[in-house]
Formats: sequence, structure tokens, C-alpha cells
Amino acid sequence: MTQETHPIVDFTHDDLESLFKRVLRNILILGLLSALAVLIGSGWHNAAMLAVGAAISAASILEWRRMVRVINARLDMQKTATNAYAVALFFVLKLILFAGVIYVSLKYIQGSVWALLYGLGLAVLTIGWEGIRMLRD
Repeated sequence: MTQETHPIVDFTHDDLESLFKRVLRNILILGLLSALAVLIGSGWHNAAMLAVGAAISAASILEWRRMVRVINARLDMQKTATNAYAVALFFVLKLILFAGVIYVSLKYIQGSVWALLYGLGLAVLTIGWEGIRMLRD
């Protein structure tokens, strides 16, 4: 009896890149559809909060993608186009920027915190979904 290897064992950098692209696409689609539904259901304040959360989720995925590229290049002993320290510094600076955007949106838009949390959770939701899909295949 032969034992087949699981597809996750053969997971390549290209597979990871396509995973990030699918996650980003799903965040944008879910964020837009959810914001439209919330706009119709409860007004622009909550829809704006959800849109802010979804935008931060999408931007966070882009940042993680950049960080993973640099880490993978370092692990494969390849020359990276950017300095790893600069990428890490900008990663932290963008986290601080995202925190500022969250603060400003809570203070001035005055929508529902739950809508913001849903938008922020879209990244976790879509990565979890893609992970389950990947493990199931």
C-alpha cells in the first residue's frame, strides 16, 4: 500500500503567492458586499466603519505578503530587492498607522464598533477559509 503525501507538503512559494491573491480578492469582495448590505440596513456610519475595517484587512494582507516574500528569499539564500530591516520597519510603522486609522474612525465616524471588528476580521476569516480549503484538497 502506498501512502500519498498531502498537498501541503508540496506547498511552493507560487502557491503561497496565489493564496495571498485569493485572500485579498475575497476580502475585497466580502467587504464591498457587506458594506453595501450594512449601508442599506443601518446607514452610512456603520458601512463606513465596515469599509475601514475591510481596507485595513486588505492592506494588512499586502504587508504580510511583502514580509513573507522577504523571509522566503532569506531562507532560500536569495538576494532580495529590499532590505529585510526596512521591510520590518515599514511593517511596524504601518501597524501604527492602522491603529491611528482605527482611532480616527472610531472618534469621528461614530459607527458601530462591531462593523469595524467585522471588517478587521475579514482577513482572519478569509485566511482560515483558504486554509481549510487547502487542507481539504
